Amino acid sequence: MDWDFYGQHLIPALNDGLWISILLILPSATGGLALGILTGTIRTFGPPWLKRIGNFYAGIFRGTPLVVQLFILYFGLPNIGIYLSPYAAAVTGFILCSGAYQSEYIRGGLSAIKRGQLMAAKSLGFSSTGSIFWIVLPQAMRRALPGCGNEIIYLIKYSSLAYIITCIEITGQARDVATTYFRFTESFFVAGLYYLALVSIAGIALGKLEKKLYIPGFGKQH
Repeated sequence: MDWDFYGQHLIPALNDGLWISILLILPSATGGLALGILTGTIRTFGPPWLKRIGNFYAGIFRGTPLVVQLFILYFGLPNIGIYLSPYAAAVTGFILCSGAYQSEYIRGGLSAIKRGQLMAAKSLGFSSTGSIFWIVLPQAMRRALPGCGNEIIYLIKYSSLAYIITCIEITGQARDVATTYFRFTESFFVAGLYYLALVSIAGIALGKLEKKLYIPGFGKQH
């Protein structure tokens, strides 16, 4: 085995890409979840016109390929005078796409909470917004957490698409090394291990979060 190739070329390059991937994943996961909570709440409790906007947004970004969305953000927007850096275009695309999927999980969680709780909260003096924010949403988040966590796992993996708009993360670095040294199998195999490690760490963290937020008698703990 050519250890010099791994130690001097592949691993340093992938480590550089790893930091870019982390810088892509963290704001995208946070922003996507926040957008998903907002959109999911609007789609469940908003006025009809706002629900239609939320449904339209979710339908567009769930119904079109992420790679097409990234191409529009990076290559298409300059035609109307909007210029995004590769990093900004990638994060924007990931947030918008992830937020659409997250909104579906949040909407499902909100729909699972009995409407009687909302009425009871209002009878105690809570406003409609306060009832949703303080009573319904925290319960819905516990129900939606497995789905939301699964979307974060997906986000880690489809962050690999950033390289197609020249944001060179793990996959982009692996491609560059592979084409330079003609070591495609080794380069992409090790890159896959990097993604596997990221997914495993995220899975463990999400599992611990589920246990921490678990309330006895509320749902089923696995």
